[in-house]
Amino acid sequence: GGIFINFANYLLSGVGSISQTANGAGVSFNTSSDYRLKENVSDMTDATTRLKQLKPKRFNFIADESNTLVDGFLAHEVSDIVPEAITGKKDEVLDIGTIKDEDGNIIDTNAPKDRANEKETWTKTGTENIYQGIDQSKLVPLLVKTIQELEARITTLEGK
Repeated sequence: GGIFINFANYLLSGVGSISQTANGAGVSFNTSSDYRLKENVSDMTDATTRLKQLKPKRFNFIADESNTLVDGFLAHEVSDIVPEAITGKKDEVLDIGTIKDEDGNIIDTNAPKDRANEKETWTKTGTENIYQGIDQSKLVPLLVKTIQELEARITTLEGK
């Protein structure tokens, strides 16, 4: 059960790790969850309503030449329902360009503007897509709470 990688925040406090399972047969991806790190804790309510807003899709990735279909979500459709699961912004792009020194010599191409210093010039040549991501593990609490809510409704309907 050794730790492969530890992750820390800017204060160097641990926020997660990748570790080997105790029996050595697998890997665990861990994020901070200790109660001592949290405040304003309350029970989740109305998870079923939120879950019903999610729109699972079937698709293939453009870069996958085999066109293998997979199940998943479109990040921008999840962002309003479970925002903590999404990184990035819908349709985000980054302006890129050419950086030249004072003499007009090209120093860098396809570079963001902030890479140029005071004495250099930057000329926009295009844009680069900044893609959104999803941490699907952040959907698990919503799924668990929905199952609990549905189980309670079933129990009530069965009169138990």
